[in-house]
Amino acid sequence: MVNTWFTSDFHLGHRNIIRYCNRPFQSTGEMDAAILDNLNSRVQQNDILYFLGDFCMGGPSQAARYRDRVVCRHIHVIEGNHDRALRRLAKSFCSTNPLAQIWIAGQGIVLCHYAMRVWQHSSRGAWHLYGHSHGNLKEDQASLSIDVGVDTHQFMPWHFDEIKAVMEAKKRAISELREMGKEGTDEQL
Repeated sequence: MVNTWFTSDFHLGHRNIIRYCNRPFQSTGEMDAAILDNLNSRVQQNDILYFLGDFCMGGPSQAARYRDRVVCRHIHVIEGNHDRALRRLAKSFCSTNPLAQIWIAGQGIVLCHYAMRVWQHSSRGAWHLYGHSHGNLKEDQASLSIDVGVDTHQFMPWHFDEIKAVMEAKKRAISELREMGKEGTDEQL
């Protein structure tokens, strides 16, 4: 199986994101280098990367310069609210969409920049991966969803196997809550 990765919310070149998200960087140059170095140290040229929005600030020429610094050639973009410039670089990516449903190793996954409470096949075990919230949404242990943004993972991309491990733990927790019987509330389930 090809290595498949997920990430979101780089906000390259975005000075204010350092303050808004309490990122541990002194400048955008330091932040950009750390995020891109972390990405390139894990995601190889022939891997597949799903980027779930908010790549960079600036226009198409700035976005192209950042894209050129990414080693991976197989990038699928799920558009975020700061990705206007990427639309003009569509040929630099395998695909650009506001929402996608994919299958990896038999696992259905719904990708969106924004968190959803329900998604296609959520009641049948499909996962939902999102960004946008920079780790500020309360983690729902009874939901097969996860924020894959860099702010939630030490500025590193998530490998499919890492996400699978998190989702398996969530499935066990959900199963345990259901086994507790009818005493569980809807909030717990």
